[in-house]
Amino acid sequence: MSDFLMVDNDPHSADILLPLMSLREVVMFPRSIVPLFVGREASVKAIETALSDFNKKIFLVAQRSPEKEKPEPQDLFEVGTVSKILQLLRLPDGTIKVLFEGLYRARWSQEKGFEPIPEDLVDENVEFPLVTVARVDERTLESSDGEALVRATHESLEEYGKVNKKLASETIMAISSLTDPGRLADALMPHLKADYVRKQALLEEEDPIKRLEDAYTLLQGEIEIAFLEKKIKSRVKSQMEGNQREYYLNEQLKAINKEMGREEDPMAEVADIEKRLAEKVMPDENREKALREIKKLRQIPPSSAEYTVVRNYVDWILDLPWNVCKETDLDIEKARDILEADHYGLKKPKERILEYLAVQKLVGTMKGPILCLVGPPGVGKTSLSKSIARATGREFVRLSLGGVRDEAEIRGHRRTYVGALPGKIIQALKRVKFNNPVFCLDEVDKMSTDFRGDPSAALLEVLDPEQNYTFNDHYLDMDYDLSKVFFITTANSLHSIPLPLQDRMEIIRLPGYLETEKTKIAKQFLVPKQIKEHGLNEENVVFSDNAVLEIIRRYTREAGVRNLEREIATVCRKTAMKLVEENDLDKAVRITVQNLPNTLGVAQFRYGEKEELSQVGVSTGLAYTELGGELLVVETALMAGTGQVSITGKLGDVMQESAKAAVSYIRSRSELFGLKPDFYKSIDIHVHVPEGAIPKDGPSAGITLATSLVSALLNLPVSNEVAMTGEITLRGRVLPIGGLREKLLAAHRGLIKTVLIPKENAKDLKEVPGSILRDLKIIEVENMDEVLEHALICPSPDQIFSGRGDNVVHISQTLLKEHCQNSRTH
Repeated sequence: MSDFLMVDNDPHSADILLPLMSLREVVMFPRSIVPLFVGREASVKAIETALSDFNKKIFLVAQRSPEKEKPEPQDLFEVGTVSKILQLLRLPDGTIKVLFEGLYRARWSQEKGFEPIPEDLVDENVEFPLVTVARVDERTLESSDGEALVRATHESLEEYGKVNKKLASETIMAISSLTDPGRLADALMPHLKADYVRKQALLEEEDPIKRLEDAYTLLQGEIEIAFLEKKIKSRVKSQMEGNQREYYLNEQLKAINKEMGREEDPMAEVADIEKRLAEKVMPDENREKALREIKKLRQIPPSSAEYTVVRNYVDWILDLPWNVCKETDLDIEKARDILEADHYGLKKPKERILEYLAVQKLVGTMKGPILCLVGPPGVGKTSLSKSIARATGREFVRLSLGGVRDEAEIRGHRRTYVGALPGKIIQALKRVKFNNPVFCLDEVDKMSTDFRGDPSAALLEVLDPEQNYTFNDHYLDMDYDLSKVFFITTANSLHSIPLPLQDRMEIIRLPGYLETEKTKIAKQFLVPKQIKEHGLNEENVVFSDNAVLEIIRRYTREAGVRNLEREIATVCRKTAMKLVEENDLDKAVRITVQNLPNTLGVAQFRYGEKEELSQVGVSTGLAYTELGGELLVVETALMAGTGQVSITGKLGDVMQESAKAAVSYIRSRSELFGLKPDFYKSIDIHVHVPEGAIPKDGPSAGITLATSLVSALLNLPVSNEVAMTGEITLRGRVLPIGGLREKLLAAHRGLIKTVLIPKENAKDLKEVPGSILRDLKIIEVENMDEVLEHALICPSPDQIFSGRGDNVVHISQTLLKEHCQNSRTH
């Protein structure tokens, strides 16, 4: 503390410096103890400073405008109360509860404003006002002055205590013991209801007699208001008794109407509900709860808002299909024919459905399975769910979970909320009227989480066969059996689905389609469908096989067939317009490769995505995205520098770590590559993955990054006929990856001839179609040395791992020219 700061040890001391805390619509009086909740940062800082540096003393003064968050000197009254902090309690929400004791009145100068804060009290984050205050001395009175007024106040206070039960008797006794007019007025004011402006006027009043007169006037007003409130309560009680009597008579009237069989009987509606409940097939415990709710209806007036709430709840109970199952068709051959007719390929999902039907036919009944169809967009996940419903003879229900953030969408709202409803699961079952439908939960990987809860956690009970027979919706507040529902979820990828939710489901992957599969799907499904939807017939428009293949290769790039269907629809629209313009509805239009650009325009994509020429520092990798497999080109450039390594291309953390691991691998084997141990100190390395606007991440690009780096450092070109995938360790080991089938499809689309894969992934080749394996040369590798031998263009593999002379550049350039000439020839 600075030397000029004075602590008020003497009540009659000179002006003192104290922290100031402004009050909103509250006035602190001397000789009163008041608890206050403090939340403003400046006020909290002022309290903390008063506790540590001012002997727990602080100056409390009211604001002229309560709405101001940071009041200026002119926004505060001049007279306040010097108070002492008795107790402080910090609350969990960040505010503090402080118990203040008013000591005496004090005045500060608004013209002078706030005092500068000493350096040892300065806080960079929070500022608080510091002011110099002067004590306001009260007038001294003779002992006989104001005695009559004091007695009158004591009598009124006792009368006020009788009508105001909130005022404790101990408080009344303590105030009644005061005989000094000023002290009596100050002690009485905190217990009287008055606006802060009037209380501030009493605080500023220096004449104790005048101050007690004003307090006595307020006390008399409170007594009158208390008597009036008592009178009003008595009147309301009489009215309530009258309403109860009226209700009793109305009930008697209803009974009379019922006996006479009148149609306007108000309770006829409740009788109908009871009749529906008696006919409803449902569990006994749920029936008992419904009966209790119907009993409430009889006791609630129909005009009451609660009547509507209870009535809606009972309607929901009666409308649900508790034990209503639709007869299912268990003909295996018929189901197989339906699945084959609706979808081409998808062998594994179809087998799983037929297995389920076979088991159900043997055991009679079984818990509905929970399947998760995972695959790129457009491969037919949702449409396959519809076909499953047809094949099993069940109703079909679809619920999109994309963007769902509220747990109540799944579990429903509590009935205490206004406009409460059951969750989407129960709503869908009410709509379908059976409790054994095929229920498709679409886009389960697109759910999100916020302050309203985690919907994926709510799905844990729905999709767990061991729990969902007692699913409890918040609105119904009773168990509902979901075990007979055939749940199917769809997702584009698994990484965004929580692991506990994945554990509840049987994962079935739907890979991307081959070109041959897309061609057959287009001819068997898409073309006939679009011809019909556009009002054409099969004679109006004819697609040649090469035209369909051209659309697949040069106008779409996808794992599914959604964009392929759009392009076919475009052809059909333009054909329809041409027929209408020429007024020849019987004209036949043949779509060929030659006239396709006239209909669809310039080709959007280049068929064969591989690099045209083999280049130094450019390697081709394979990646797996939500859209299927993709070719991933990695480029490395060397520049004179100081050993900096730059990695660009909007790479995720995993790919950046793979790049760093590749650099460390090369540095650790610099002697084997014929490089100086400190080669990296005189160069800068820049690794870039093109298409920087697209985020890329994953572990499978490790060997691709390492190959690109070695190629650039040794000045040896990487074969453009080779693509690779695999993770790399610091010792050069090649680790296994996922999504091999999709990656090999991408290599096949890109006209790649040779693919390097981790040896541990050899078992996954069984999932790859034979037509793909016949066109690709698959090489299994265990370490990075094998990768370099197959990927780099070099006369002998020994030259990669030995010292290199001055003729290396010449040799590599000659080999590159020869390889490029061979590539152009092919």
